Amino acid sequence: MGRVEVLQLLVSAVHRFEGRPGDGVPPLPEADLVTTARVRAGLGIVGDRYFNRPAHRNASVTVMAAERLQPGTAPEAGLRQTRRNVLLRGVDIDAFVGATISLDCGTGPVVLAVRSAARPCGWMDATLGPGARRALRDGGGVRCRPLTDGVLTVGPAEFAVVEPPPAKD
Repeated sequence: MGRVEVLQLLVSAVHRFEGRPGDGVPPLPEADLVTTARVRAGLGIVGDRYFNRPAHRNASVTVMAAERLQPGTAPEAGLRQTRRNVLLRGVDIDAFVGATISLDCGTGPVVLAVRSAARPCGWMDATLGPGARRALRDGGGVRCRPLTDGVLTVGPAEFAVVEPPPAKD
């Protein structure tokens, strides 16, 4: 498919959004942003809150397109605010639900089964600004199951479709 850019990677051992958005945004540490993330097949991202959690094995890696973050949202808008794991520029990742894709950051491909949309929650309005949840309704990213071990790094990457999504009727 082509060249994309991995803009950010987030690995957070802690689920940050607890309670209600109206209670205020909790601290979102810069340390959650990393330059390298190790992915394990069937398990997720090593060190992340969803790694090896049975309830999340089919959705342990989340990917979002930077192009979906609307102008007018918080200037620092990124993975700390959306809580996705991978922020890409150069591909409409939301169009690949049902596909199998690969991202190769230079150390070999990481193959991901794109299982479902990552639906935005009420926290998006609190972290990105009013109306963000609605704006991201069909573009909040995707939830993936890793099919291979590998390493993702911030910087240029090759994006490929291994198996396209099923045809829509």
